[in-house]
Amino acid sequence: MSTRLTHTSNTLNPQLWVKNYSDYLYNVAYYRVNKQEVAEDLVQDTFLSALNARETYKGIANEKTWLVSILKNKIIDYYKKASTRNESPLQLSTEEAPSYDHFFDAKKLGHWQSSTAPKEWEVGQSQTETKEFYTILEKCLDKLPTKWRGVFTMSLLDDQDAKLICKEMNLTSSNFWVIIHRAKLQIRECLEKNWLKQ
Repeated sequence: MSTRLTHTSNTLNPQLWVKNYSDYLYNVAYYRVNKQEVAEDLVQDTFLSALNARETYKGIANEKTWLVSILKNKIIDYYKKASTRNESPLQLSTEEAPSYDHFFDAKKLGHWQSSTAPKEWEVGQSQTETKEFYTILEKCLDKLPTKWRGVFTMSLLDDQDAKLICKEMNLTSSNFWVIIHRAKLQIRECLEKNWLKQ
């Protein structure tokens, strides 16, 4: 007697992928890489990889979820390759690396300076203001070094585990937290300059 489970409700229909999922996958990819051509390429690569891997599809996840998981792996690969083409921000000389010392009190380690302490943000609730905010946020994310953006996106937008990100991006735990800390400070500074002071 076989105990093997079959999942007849979840089947693949590759002939309908473009029609059913291309827009959704494109939006997922674009939100993470903020580049139209790259997002389009990632979706094409996803469909090609899924087509090549269709024999291994077990039907446990539905078709859309399966395609999204392939796309997320493609996005991770994109950031890994992009970060090796550029010098890692953690390896920049002291003169080149962005400094955030102006945020902190030198006498009280880890404490904010009174002039740079976080203030209450009043982000508008209207659809227009929300759209404008996300447009500025995307521009701020685009200013991050490639590796930082990948780590920030995977951690805070995709809610992936830090250990997995470290493994995928070849980072130590301390490097991961330094990147997250510096990326948050840079995003904060960018939003305060470009959104909150409008």
